[in-house]
Amino acid sequence: MEFIPSKPLTVGVELELQLLNKENLDLINGIQPLIKRYPDCPYIKPEFIQNTVEVTSIIGSNVAQVHKHLASITKELKQACVELGMELCAAGTHPFGKQLALFTPLPRYQEMEKTVGYLGHTQITYATHVHIGVQNPEEAIYLMQAFKAYLPLLIALSASSPFWRGYDTGFVSYRHRILAAGRSFGIPPTFDNWLQFNEFYYASQRAGIINTINDIHWDIRPRPHFGTVEVRVMDAQPTLTEAMQLASLIRVLAAYLLQQQETCTRDLPHALPWWIEKDNHYTATRLGLDANLIIDKKGAFRPILEIWQALQDEIKPYASRIGESLYFEQLAKRIEQQNISYRQQRKIYQQTDSFENVVLALIQELENDLFS
Repeated sequence: MEFIPSKPLTVGVELELQLLNKENLDLINGIQPLIKRYPDCPYIKPEFIQNTVEVTSIIGSNVAQVHKHLASITKELKQACVELGMELCAAGTHPFGKQLALFTPLPRYQEMEKTVGYLGHTQITYATHVHIGVQNPEEAIYLMQAFKAYLPLLIALSASSPFWRGYDTGFVSYRHRILAAGRSFGIPPTFDNWLQFNEFYYASQRAGIINTINDIHWDIRPRPHFGTVEVRVMDAQPTLTEAMQLASLIRVLAAYLLQQQETCTRDLPHALPWWIEKDNHYTATRLGLDANLIIDKKGAFRPILEIWQALQDEIKPYASRIGESLYFEQLAKRIEQQNISYRQQRKIYQQTDSFENVVLALIQELENDLFS
């Protein structure tokens, strides 16, 4: 498989946003009239279900460039939605929607429907995807493996899906539990090199499991045609600023991992047996910032906030080095205050006993962030 090199540490972001009926705040299958307004815009796209719109960024040399571009696009998109009787918001799941989603009538998605059937109509979830540019395929495989150890932390820091179909699920990121029913979601396998990944990829094609790289939905995956590693584990964030903070963390962490390689401190997350990776992933989706993660083969564990503090101390100099200090420090402050979306959503519901009020708050958060 050809790998097209990218400039190191370039960054791109994809945002999946919810389309809502302005009258009742439920999800609405509104992508078709919306997308007609953007026939030639490469940055506003449909997704496989019709209650979703995807906004993609330019390729930036830093997160600030990406933020500026996404803010401009999303402001315009917000106005178009209002004119069509819709609203925009962002979270990993919709708090109370119960209707099955309709597939977008495009060839690829129609083929997907044949394969996944009813399951696809229930996978109503929304994510933040971050692409980091790398120079060669071996670098991509290395980063993919190194990032695996940090997936639970990224889940906890981005969790925004505690509610599903009118219930508090007991999870902070229920999006992952929904996707776990699918064929190729979750933690990726371990590959020692690019050749191993290619062997897997072409064997999967011959077996009819996948057609293209787009059919692999792991929490982190290589994107050879873009020359990137794509981190897909994060829930959709209520505001662009929060999404940019996570993108900045990923860019800073990538810079650190590429520079340190084999000399990364053992106080930070590192490769562990599959069963530990799987359990840490599950625990993070359930408990978020209150999680304890297993840190070695003997079953010792450590609070996730302690892991974050160790990571912050270690990689903070890299934030300054690559021009990401502003977003990195914003994120650090937000974590110190434990201001993560799942907590805010639960607080509103506990105070008002209304899922509609949770959605109203999400709409307002995005609007305030865009137009303040």
